[in-house]
Amino acid sequence: MICVIQRVENAGVGVEGLTVGKCGKGLLILACAVTGDTDETVCKVADKILKMRIFEDEAGKLGKSVTDIGGELLVVSNFTLCGSCRHGTRPDFVKAEKAGNAERLCSLLAEKLRSAGVKTEEGQFGADMNINCLLNGPVTIILDSDKDISPVK
Repeated sequence: MICVIQRVENAGVGVEGLTVGKCGKGLLILACAVTGDTDETVCKVADKILKMRIFEDEAGKLGKSVTDIGGELLVVSNFTLCGSCRHGTRPDFVKAEKAGNAERLCSLLAEKLRSAGVKTEEGQFGADMNINCLLNGPVTIILDSDKDISPVK
């Protein structure tokens, strides 16, 4: 799973002019399920996101997590995170998981984050979405489960 995690003051996602998800101070998470991802992969990604210390502490250092600050989350599926321009200028998305399982895995990510007690809303899978956000920092982290999380045993 690949996630782009952005620290925000607020964020919202709309479909056809209607807001389908939003969050206050916290994280906007663009999430892409990758071929081979499992439920266990998603659980590890959720745990990493919840514990990631990317909010300032009293000393001005990045020492607090979204749970430490009582923040909120907005999860938006985004298969284009798997895009590769290695050959030519038109990206291919062969690494992206097939739609049915990708939707299930992205929903599972939101569910795992929500079950930890963090207010979590979602975009609409497969829709043409408009995202508005006010970045804070800016702090943007790319989390790739293949590179940034210990292998699932």
